[in-house]
Amino acid sequence: MLQMITNPATLAALGEVPESGGDAVERAVAAARGAAGSWQRTPVLRRAALLTEIAGRIRAQTEGLAGLSTRESGLARCESQDCVRAAAACFDFFAADAAGRPECGTDVGDAPAVAAVLIPFDLPLPVMAEGVARALAAGLGVVCKPPVQNPLTCLALARTFDGLPEGAVSVVTGGAAVGRALVVHPGVGAVVFTGSCASGIEIGAAARGKRLDLEVGTVDAQIVCRDADLDLTVPAVAWTRLVCGGQGRMSGGHLYVERSLAREFVDRLHHCVGFLDVDDPDKPATDLGPLISLDAARRLEDQVGRTLRAGAKLVLGGRRFRPSGLPGHFFQPTLLTDVGAGSVPMRERLLGPVITVTPVSDLAEALRIWTEFGPRLSPSVASIYTADAEAAGLAVQAMADGAFRINDPSVGDLGPFSGLRHGGIRHALGADRKHIEIANAIERKPWWFPYVDRARAP
Repeated sequence: MLQMITNPATLAALGEVPESGGDAVERAVAAARGAAGSWQRTPVLRRAALLTEIAGRIRAQTEGLAGLSTRESGLARCESQDCVRAAAACFDFFAADAAGRPECGTDVGDAPAVAAVLIPFDLPLPVMAEGVARALAAGLGVVCKPPVQNPLTCLALARTFDGLPEGAVSVVTGGAAVGRALVVHPGVGAVVFTGSCASGIEIGAAARGKRLDLEVGTVDAQIVCRDADLDLTVPAVAWTRLVCGGQGRMSGGHLYVERSLAREFVDRLHHCVGFLDVDDPDKPATDLGPLISLDAARRLEDQVGRTLRAGAKLVLGGRRFRPSGLPGHFFQPTLLTDVGAGSVPMRERLLGPVITVTPVSDLAEALRIWTEFGPRLSPSVASIYTADAEAAGLAVQAMADGAFRINDPSVGDLGPFSGLRHGGIRHALGADRKHIEIANAIERKPWWFPYVDRARAP
């Protein structure tokens, strides 16, 4: 059976992929196991050289891969280009890591010979690249399952793996049944998964005895203190929450704003978000494209409705619409304030261009509410904006776990998506459960909105 893949902005057909069955999974795992022996015997420096070659091929195909990503995933053009660059950087990173430690390869150590890499619909290129490059650097065979919504870009990325032993990386397309078949397959010894908490729990239960590397999406927080520089904090918050249409790994979750400046903050945010360009993402100046699917749009509309019924106030947006007459899955940039403790945005990730704000008395109250509600399968991320970074650092030292970024939005100085893993903390054997990064003051980044500035850049 074939599945049609369509452009989420125009609904035009892009291609078809098969719904793989058990036979396809068996063949892919067998191929990866067959290739793993010779691949493991390949000298580590040779593996590193092949990974570097793959990085070069990815960069050489930047425009083609980015164009397909934009048409298939609805990412703004510059964001798709960022994804391709990040994918290439993953291969370079693990090549350098292996080459620097030729006696032991990477930290995967004695993990089993085949890893299954399950890829989410948001940012599939860098997530696939990280999972594949890390496993290959360690000498493992790999079987990938792309997202059901947008698999074509992953299939195109897989074509850059020419030069590897035949079967070293296999790709099987399909839905949840294919993922489950991979997770429980006795020939798969390691599972790499990026996605929702609910799916992560299911995988953890089904993959008993296997090595797990789970990155699950929890409800992150952005906390704005009364002394924050709003000239910089407002655009930082807007971009962090709405990058990739608000559907990305690192999208900044729910906002807590100290009550003394909440009204001014919301007014400024309204002005900032209200002028973002929502359109066909293939246009260079588009800031926000469509949601990935009709189901995603309906889910987001339901979440917004439940939040409003719980007492929140609608400042901007709130529903689906058709910019430029496009028939795709577009959702208005939306701003909700006065969101009550324990309501939907604190418990569920809102995957779309929706910013939700809860006024609080101070940083301590924000941290208390944030830790009280929401799924806690793994630590999540709190970004704090303040002029007193030292005091904020002392406040988060008392927290039990989590990742804390003070005056440092979720993507750091290396550029968009370089901090991909901060979108959800890695929950793996031996992983640290607390991480703190502090900058004395926030700095404007060249990749923030509006994207027309990036389109005009040389």
